[in-house]
Amino acid sequence: MQFILTLRNCDISDQNKDEQGDSKDRLSFTITKRAIEIAKDTALLHGVLMRTKETPNSPEVVSYAPFTLFPTPVPTALFHQALAVQTHFNRLVDRVSQNPAFLEEPLARYEMIALLFNIYKQVQQEHRPQSIVLGLNRSDYMLDHSPYGGTSLKQIEINTIAASFGGLASRTPDVHRHILKVANLPEESNNVLDNNPAAGLARGLAKAWELYGSERCVLKFGKAEFSEIILIYVCRTGSLDESRRLFVDGREIAIVYFRNGYMPQNYTSEKSWEARLMMERSLAVKCPDISTHLAGTKKVQQELARRGVLERFFPDEPETVAQIRATFAGLYTLDMGEEGDKTVAMALANPDQYVLKPQREGGGNNIYGSEICEVLENLKNSTERMAYILMDKIQPVPVQNYLLSELGVFGAYVRKGKDMVFNECVGHLLRTKSSEHADGGVAAGVAVLDNPLLV
Repeated sequence: MQFILTLRNCDISDQNKDEQGDSKDRLSFTITKRAIEIAKDTALLHGVLMRTKETPNSPEVVSYAPFTLFPTPVPTALFHQALAVQTHFNRLVDRVSQNPAFLEEPLARYEMIALLFNIYKQVQQEHRPQSIVLGLNRSDYMLDHSPYGGTSLKQIEINTIAASFGGLASRTPDVHRHILKVANLPEESNNVLDNNPAAGLARGLAKAWELYGSERCVLKFGKAEFSEIILIYVCRTGSLDESRRLFVDGREIAIVYFRNGYMPQNYTSEKSWEARLMMERSLAVKCPDISTHLAGTKKVQQELARRGVLERFFPDEPETVAQIRATFAGLYTLDMGEEGDKTVAMALANPDQYVLKPQREGGGNNIYGSEICEVLENLKNSTERMAYILMDKIQPVPVQNYLLSELGVFGAYVRKGKDMVFNECVGHLLRTKSSEHADGGVAAGVAVLDNPLLV
């Protein structure tokens, strides 16, 4: 894909572009230094911004978020397949979250998940279910290229907590449109898709706030950089009244949005866990509540891929089951026993064909290649291996520069009691990285923001 170029550490020549040939040929023109400067300015003007590593808490020092200079071609049929299945995934996550028996078996093993599950059990034992449930999810996919020909959409994971980049993804289309116009590619500029996941996610929040039924109540956001401080602050200043309404610093909270809370380092004291339990016990709408958080774990993803499991959640919807299952890559258990032993042997024999996934979120945790052998050789006879799952490694479509793209689709849903009152696919996110990086994301400095150009 000759025209894909990130705006970090580029060697720029100042030659004129070739205006001959078809659209793809024209897109491969040599990028001028002027085009790079225009792209940076456009990103800044449209709010495609991030704080810097040097001054992460300063509101006065920002830089543009890393992005591709041009949008990446994505097959139209596969793009629309990802959008079409999102509302089904919303319902699946919600139904899994309401099934204690399904959640309990695989989730009481990994240390942090076990602690989260303890909170889940305490709330369940009170027999006072949350009447309003809000889910803001993002399902991530890659395009898998078969050695026998053909490309298919395969799910990497579904994020049920802190499904980020909805805001930046809403602003990058205008950036790419302007860059393509500057590059004298008006047709391609017109084909950049509209995208506004931020508005759709906000509609979900607004609907949940409306159903809570108190105009005096506020939304509380847990910022990533202050997650531990906020949890301790909630524990110190928060309280529940006799009706289980949550008050923090004297103000009633309608919705608690967790921007963090999915990594062990977010819970560095007993006070942190006390705060999480207090919020879960409250009437406030949690995004996500503890059961929805657990429904997004790697082990649940692997269990859902087992034969016959999806049918338990959609007993009368064979087409829904088929649409969801079509996106599943191979997922394999590492539980103790014959099936897990076969998975270990399979991974040790061909480590380059798989990804070993620990139950961690946030990127940068997956294990590849020879490191799979090192980990499994040490753990193959230990119950510690059950904290991992094995997944087929996606083989991306080979392109020049061998850039890998991950398509995320945002979904928002609100359930009140047994009624799903809001369920939408609200937008998409495309992130692209070089094949030299096995793992990581935009915040980690590896991937960059992108837009799909349907082909």
